[in-house]
Amino acid sequence: MKPAIKNYFTLTKSDWNGLVVLVLLIIAVQFAPQVYDYYHPPKAVNFYKLNKAVAQLKAAGITGKGPLDDEPDAPEKPRKLFAFNPNHLPEQQWQKLGLSDRQIKGIKNYEAKGGRFYTKADVKKMYTLTDADYKQLAPYIQLPLGDTDPDAKPAMIVELNTVDSATLTQLKGIGPAFARRIIQYRSRLGGFHAKKQLKEVYGLDDAHYRDIQNQFTINRNKIKKLDVNTVEYEDLKDFPYLSYKQMNALIQYRKQHGNYETFEELHNVAILDDATLNQIKPYFKVLK
Repeated sequence: MKPAIKNYFTLTKSDWNGLVVLVLLIIAVQFAPQVYDYYHPPKAVNFYKLNKAVAQLKAAGITGKGPLDDEPDAPEKPRKLFAFNPNHLPEQQWQKLGLSDRQIKGIKNYEAKGGRFYTKADVKKMYTLTDADYKQLAPYIQLPLGDTDPDAKPAMIVELNTVDSATLTQLKGIGPAFARRIIQYRSRLGGFHAKKQLKEVYGLDDAHYRDIQNQFTINRNKIKKLDVNTVEYEDLKDFPYLSYKQMNALIQYRKQHGNYETFEELHNVAILDDATLNQIKPYFKVLK
C-alpha cells in the first residue's frame, strides 16, 4: 500500500521542471504591473497648455460642451405661459408651462392623494416647484392669492373618533380613498387618542398631515377600550400595535398567573417593552 501511495506522489524531473516554470510565471504575472509602472510612469497633464488651447478655440468661435465649458448640459425648457387652473391640469399643459417630468410627477402624486389647490399659496407650497418657477407662473394661476376661495370646500372641524367617511370627504385634502383608510384604521385601533396617529394611515405622509391636522379634534372618551382580563386573540388580531407573539404572551400570562390587578402588571410580560406598553395603554382597561 505504501509504495503505491509513494509512487502516486512521486514527481519526475520533467514534472519538477514544469512546476518551477509555472511558479516563475505566476511570480512574473504578479509583479508585471509594478515593473511596467516603474519603467513607464504616468505623464502629468499640463493644464496651462490645455486651457490655452481651449481659449484659442473659443476666440476662433469654436465652442462645444464639455467639462471646461460654463454652458449648461441642456437648455432650459421653453415656457409658453398662459392662464390656467392648476387643479387636474393635464401633464401636456404643465409641460408647455416649462415644468420637468419630475415636477409634474410631484404635482400629480399630490392630487392622487386627494390634494387640491385652493389658493396660489397652495401651489407655492409644492416642494417640486422652485421659487423662480412660482414667480413666473403666479400671474397666470387662476386662483385667489389669500387663504379663502368662495368655490372651495367650506372650512370644517370634525371630531376624529365619530366622523363618518362622507363628512371626511368634505374636508380640505381628504378624498374618498383617504376617508376610507382613516375610518378603517380607526376601527382597527378602537379610536384615535392623538391626531399624530393619522400619520400611521397608509399613504398619509408628514406634509399631508400638516395640511389637514387643524381640521380635527379628538375626544378620547370615544375610544373603545379592551379589558385585559377578558380579551382574547380574536379581539386583538387586527390591533396594529401588538404582534401575534405579544398578543399570545399577554393572554397566556393572565391564564397562568390569574387576572391582572393593574395595567402596570403587564410589565411582568417579558415580551412587552416600555415603548409598546406606553403605546397600547390608551386602549386597555383593567376590570377586576
